[in-house]
Amino acid sequence: MKVLITGGAGFIASHVTDLYLEQGFQVVIVDDLSTGRLSNVNPAAKLYHLDIRSPQLARVFENERPDFVNHHAAQMNVRRSVADPLFDADVNVLGSLNVIECAKQYHVKRFVYISTGGAVFGEPIYLPCDEDHPINPICQYGISKHTVEHYLYLYQANYGLPYTVLRYPNVFGPRQDPHGEAGVVAIFTAQMLTDQQVVINGDGDQLRDYVYVGDCARANLLALTAPHEGCIYNLGSQQGTSVNQIFAALKKVTGYARDPQYGPAKLGETRRIYLDARKAQLELGWEPLVSLEAGLEQCVNYSRAVELAAQTA
Repeated sequence: MKVLITGGAGFIASHVTDLYLEQGFQVVIVDDLSTGRLSNVNPAAKLYHLDIRSPQLARVFENERPDFVNHHAAQMNVRRSVADPLFDADVNVLGSLNVIECAKQYHVKRFVYISTGGAVFGEPIYLPCDEDHPINPICQYGISKHTVEHYLYLYQANYGLPYTVLRYPNVFGPRQDPHGEAGVVAIFTAQMLTDQQVVINGDGDQLRDYVYVGDCARANLLALTAPHEGCIYNLGSQQGTSVNQIFAALKKVTGYARDPQYGPAKLGETRRIYLDARKAQLELGWEPLVSLEAGLEQCVNYSRAVELAAQTA
């Protein structure tokens, strides 16, 4: 069986690729390498260096005839979506439509779409957010990702394209980019290990739902054979962790000596969000297995062994 993974050179999707390969799937990756890293690509996977918006994507489907599609590729920076909403919609809506059209044309057995639980709900009415919580995003990224969920419903209803949606929490783990604007764990870790000043945006009491990348990869494996088609699943720990708590935990693991500095909060970012994942537990048999503390230690160990070593080489 063959899986085509968009964005497979990225942080999360590269872990999904590794797990699929371990389970005996053939994997084809489509990635333009704009944010993904070539070093993340498993050598056992076949890579097409291609933008998901490209008309050439249909030729990849024609050549490879994948049984499944796992669609991770996205413009995933909340702040960029606010600053450049046209680009955000171009990649996340039109790019996704290009992938969906190809999946329809080449009769894909299951389309797994990665949405966002952190941005799609907006400021929650209640916590933890379940899948029935009202959708009121306060950033363009949340809107563009949610829009594709509607397209998938339409394509299943009208054309018989089976799909599963996974709404991610704040995912952290090895390979997360420490130089981007997203990914507070990776950013703080890199700054602490090089004794740079850590700056927290806002007061640091913002609550997020942190789940280790390996746990999210496992959900992607389960989603290929989910018993129900056309379902949306939150992935989450069902508890909120503040940015200040993440700072304190990483400070302890790294031995960082400084206190944080505080800057202005960022426009479009949700204040408090964590997710109810009981539906995923009940129907997929999924729950997070790696504790926050163990996951943070993995991140620090990886950053020391790989990221820091590359800087000093």
